[in-house]
Amino acid sequence: MSKKALYAGSFDPITRGHLDIIQRGARLFDQVYVAVASNTSKQALFSPEEKVALVEEVTADLANVQVLQFTDGLTVDLARDLGASALLRGIRNNTDFEYEMNMAEINKLQAPDIETVILLSDAAYRAYSSSMIKEVASFGGEVEAAVPKVVAQAMLAKYKDLNA
Repeated sequence: MSKKALYAGSFDPITRGHLDIIQRGARLFDQVYVAVASNTSKQALFSPEEKVALVEEVTADLANVQVLQFTDGLTVDLARDLGASALLRGIRNNTDFEYEMNMAEINKLQAPDIETVILLSDAAYRAYSSSMIKEVASFGGEVEAAVPKVVAQAMLAKYKDLNA
């Protein structure tokens, strides 16, 4: 039986920290599904389709990673539909830990058969959040240390269009 995991997030934009979690998850699991979700509580820079395309591009070298768009419903229901036995998560700090611990408990109530697997973020990526990266990029700042080059280029182009 193959081990499948689901890694869900808004990925707006996908960061080097997200990519690191995906790469490490791909070594731990036979199949990793990356579900690109819409977060209605956040102002999105990229459309869902643009986010999927960027995540696909930066994970293209990972044969056991599949990217999909996730628009509605519970993450655990999607995991069950995909045959995933684990939800893959990454944490950078204590704030992330508290949030992910609470979310894991809620998910466990909904789906006792699906485990939450938490990976600690690499120290090189702990300071980066998508919202902080977007703020820096919106002013034309350098973001390639925090996001893959193709994502940095897409962000700068998007902000150029928005500010035109």
